[in-house]
Formats: sequence, C-alpha cells, structure tokens
Amino acid sequence: MTAKKKAKPSAVVKPDPGVLQLVQAPDETPAQTVGRIAPDPAVNAGSVMQSYGSHLGSEVDLMSMIGAIQGATRRVKAGDLSDLEAMLVSQATALQAIFTNLARRAQSQQYQRNLEAFLGLALKAQAQSRSTITALVDLKYPRQVAFVKQANISNGPQQVNNGSFEASTPACAHAAEKRIPEIKELEVSDGQWLDTRAPRTAIPTHPNLEAVGKGHRSDKLGRKGQGLTERL
Repeated sequence: MTAKKKAKPSAVVKPDPGVLQLVQAPDETPAQTVGRIAPDPAVNAGSVMQSYGSHLGSEVDLMSMIGAIQGATRRVKAGDLSDLEAMLVSQATALQAIFTNLARRAQSQQYQRNLEAFLGLALKAQAQSRSTITALVDLKYPRQVAFVKQANISNGPQQVNNGSFEASTPACAHAAEKRIPEIKELEVSDGQWLDTRAPRTAIPTHPNLEAVGKGHRSDKLGRKGQGLTERL
C-alpha cells in the first residue's frame, strides 16, 4: 500500500489594504451593494484621504481609515466635539506653517513680481488660519443670541408689531374694538356731540357799533356795482 501524501496547507491571501471591501447583503446584487456604499460620507472621505495620503506610504489600510471616520462621526452625533476641535487646531497650525514658509520665500525674491506672488499667497494662508481660529472659538464658546420682539409705535394711534401675520392681526383688531366705545362715550345722545372746548367768557356788545343803514351807504357805485344793482 502506498502512503497518502499530506496536503500542503493553502497560503492565506491577505487582502489588499488599498482596496475597498464591500459586504453584500443576501438580497442584493453586486451593483446594488456598490450603489448603497457609494454615497457613504466616510467612504468618500477615506478615498480622498487615500488619494492625498502619499506621504503616509503605500501600506495605508483604507478600511481602517473609514472605520476611524465613522467613529468620529458617532462621537460628534453624541455631542463630543473633541475631534473637530483637534482638527481645527491642526489646520490652524498647518496654515501658520504655510504662511511662515511663503513669507520667508517672499523676502528672498529679487523681482517685484515674484515678491508680490509669494507675499500674496502668504497673506492668504494667514487669513485662512485666522478664520480657522475664529471657527474654533465659535465651536468652543458658542455665542448667545437673543431674539427680541420689536414694536414700532408712531405718533398717532397706529401700532405696527414686527411679528407674524397671525400674531399681529388679532392685536390690531382688538385695538380697533377698544377705541369704538371710547368714541361713543363722547355722544350725549343720538346726533349730538359734546363740546370739548374750554368755556369762554362772553364778550358784551357795543351799542354804537350797529349795522349800517340804507341811508348811510355810499351813492357812488362803479360800473360793476351799477350792473349788479340793475340785475338785482
């Protein structure tokens, strides 16, 4: 009898760290699996980091980066913003380094055009660093915003409330209904109104100042006056 040869153990194939590994559901086709994974923000961010991460070497695990991004997303949803704070601090520091490098290179230029080009890029990096620091401060210490309802009152009996139409319309209608009884109180009876003026002292008549009689009128009439007399 011949002895059976022992089978050699098959070599374990390690997955490529730079390849995206998809888990297909039982009721999905390969195309549906790709369509489900494609809009994932963590997958998109990981692929971009892989494209720009040449300084990290070729042995960067894509799935590990995607898992790290998904973990940071879960912490942000839970209210932990430490990852975002660290990101903004890192970006502000990197932009400050870019500004320093470009400013030093601008100083060593001999031509005006090159000096302006490097100095302009340096100032742009400096502005971006300042904006990043401002965003970090707003994230760390949110501003308190107070919403105050404002009312514009004119000199007359008109009031305009800055608010919604539903809130201002009943107020105006109530004000109009309130003024109606106040106006009616000025009436003594139907068709008669109270005299709101202050009482005055009667002025006595002068006996010598009487109406001009017919005999005291002037006999001289102009042409217009004659014509008027004839018509009368």
